[in-house]
Amino acid sequence: MTTPGRRVSVIGLGYVGLRLAVSFGRRGPVVGFDIDRRRVAELAEGFDRTGEVDAEELSTAMVAYTTDPGDLDGADFHVVAVPTPIDDAKQPVLGHLLAASRTVGSHLGRSDIVVYESTVYPGATEEECVPALEDASGLRCGSDFFVGYSPERINPGCRAHTFTKIAQGRVGPGPGDPRNSRGGLRLCRGGDRSPGPQHRGGQDRQGRREHPAR
Repeated sequence: MTTPGRRVSVIGLGYVGLRLAVSFGRRGPVVGFDIDRRRVAELAEGFDRTGEVDAEELSTAMVAYTTDPGDLDGADFHVVAVPTPIDDAKQPVLGHLLAASRTVGSHLGRSDIVVYESTVYPGATEEECVPALEDASGLRCGSDFFVGYSPERINPGCRAHTFTKIAQGRVGPGPGDPRNSRGGLRLCRGGDRSPGPQHRGGQDRQGRREHPAR
């Protein structure tokens, strides 16, 4: 299966983002972006320090690893998979997520889709990420571009419950929208899943995280 008419980028090449990039890269060219120059250089040489992806998988996937944000101009389906740690008070730290949103927003085009794979509290995508995308792009979410939420469900080091086997809830741009992002992540999951509940603003900002921070 391919991504019909879509050019994919993955922002953040940790154990979640890399697995996403490689999965998409089996089906077509992908831009794999990270700000860590050493990480990008290692991946380009076929080495994954996390041990999640072996050298053979890296060599066969069509992923162009880069630290240049300008390379995102070649994509119109962006998956954000940066870390979302918590502080000593167990509050979410969104610095990486907002920086990534601004980076993507600076290279966002009309009809682009942005999917957030990072684990965040309910409402964060709409309250924090969408405004950052809009400010950086000068575009409006819902009319000029579209956003989906597909929180990661990867258990590092687990070989039984791998990336393509774990059920995943998703939230797309809106019911019936032909550009809904559900179809996008289905490409690298291997099967359709029921979408999770859509989160709106005004909910608990502390949230209950499905997984510990990466």
